[in-house]
Amino acid sequence: MENENTETTTKPTAPTLTGSVDQSQIAQWKHQHTDIYSFTADGKICYLRKPDRKVLAYVSSIGNNPIKIAETMINNCWLGGCDDFKTDDSLFLGLSQKLGALIQIKEAELSKL
Repeated sequence: MENENTETTTKPTAPTLTGSVDQSQIAQWKHQHTDIYSFTADGKICYLRKPDRKVLAYVSSIGNNPIKIAETMINNCWLGGCDDFKTDDSLFLGLSQKLGALIQIKEAELSKL
């Protein structure tokens, strides 16, 4: 005798983060910029690219103003996502603390010949 009470189970879906984009957009950004990063906080997400030398040179010319440096870095590397990271002080400061991860320095050796 067959069991007539068959239950269908559904997997719970992950909550969508405010500002999230689809995988095709991420693939397009990766093709264009190679290294992209996502930052999440409070159910929100934003996407930044790795800064190039032009951005780093401009940021270094700003002087000793950490807020202005972070703001400039975010605005120049911004790809998309929830704009609250730019306008909400708590999210902005949280993102600002993580910006150092965007700058990767390769270990090199110098040899006298």
